[in-house]
Amino acid sequence: MKKVVLLALLSVFLLAPLRAQDLSKVYEKVSPAVVAILTKENTIVTNANNVSESVATGGLGSGFMVSDRLIVTAAHVVRVPESIMVQFSDGEVIAGTVLTSYESADIALIGLSRPKKNATIVTFADSDKVKIGEQVFVIGVPLGVGFSLSSGYVSAFKRQPYGKNPFVSSEFIQTDAAINQGNSGGPMFNMKGEVIGVVSHIKSKSGGSDGIGYATSSNLATKLLLNNTMPWFGAEFFSLSGKYAKLFNLPQANGLLVQRVATNSIFGRMGVHEGDTEVMIGKQRLIMGGDIILAFNGITYDITDEALIKLAAFANSLAKNPSFEIKVLRQGKIITLKSK
Repeated sequence: MKKVVLLALLSVFLLAPLRAQDLSKVYEKVSPAVVAILTKENTIVTNANNVSESVATGGLGSGFMVSDRLIVTAAHVVRVPESIMVQFSDGEVIAGTVLTSYESADIALIGLSRPKKNATIVTFADSDKVKIGEQVFVIGVPLGVGFSLSSGYVSAFKRQPYGKNPFVSSEFIQTDAAINQGNSGGPMFNMKGEVIGVVSHIKSKSGGSDGIGYATSSNLATKLLLNNTMPWFGAEFFSLSGKYAKLFNLPQANGLLVQRVATNSIFGRMGVHEGDTEVMIGKQRLIMGGDIILAFNGITYDITDEALIKLAAFANSLAKNPSFEIKVLRQGKIITLKSK
């Protein structure tokens, strides 16, 4: 019996360095594909005199290359940036712009201003084949320290069936691998070095890596980012319905209150107005004073699946015909804005 226990212990000690060595090799292979994403954006804040003002802020996140000009990241990393700079592990920096973004799934696609020479590309694996207990690792720039690796296991799945409506799609892989601020948008790899998820967020009492981490599944990222052509409009919204629709005296059941607009974006060029005054309505923080979008190209904004599917089809059609118009409620009047 003692010999069996001794052999078991020896096998553990002997195999541990091999596992570490295997992880080291796969890290060397895929880490050059991981990038740091540096953003600048304008944020509305309330100062000590209870006056709202626009303040320039910087942001940090992670991402990874799926081609020599395309970077996948998390949607919240690039919500309404005025500028994006992508930094590679070799120190090179290239400007980028948001191509498409899905808030519910927390994924976005960035296009580089020029191709990355000698780019290291990573591929997506089939996330439906991922099993609970499978070992995974994450690479990113947590707390600005790059390019760091943390490892762990798949703990659970947070799935909801996603259909034709992309605006409410979400599918997350839960992990115990350490995730901190700055990891968002980075890749979660299987042990083959294939991407099975895009790091999204953590649930933590302290705000650190002592909580539960989540990554958007690779299958959903592929479906929404690589197989669709929906453009990034360049604005942050709050959906008005129910009591909020009544409070804003909307002429219809639902509307999109514009919070912030990126200057060099589709909505920025169209002249869509962002909000300028921060308020709290109950527990909801809102930026008031912006346009309220009522319709896109004659399609009334509504939160029903039927309406959202029509809006998704409209957005995906813009690659072939970029001309469109929107109806907005501005200072009590309904006006029409056209794309430029």
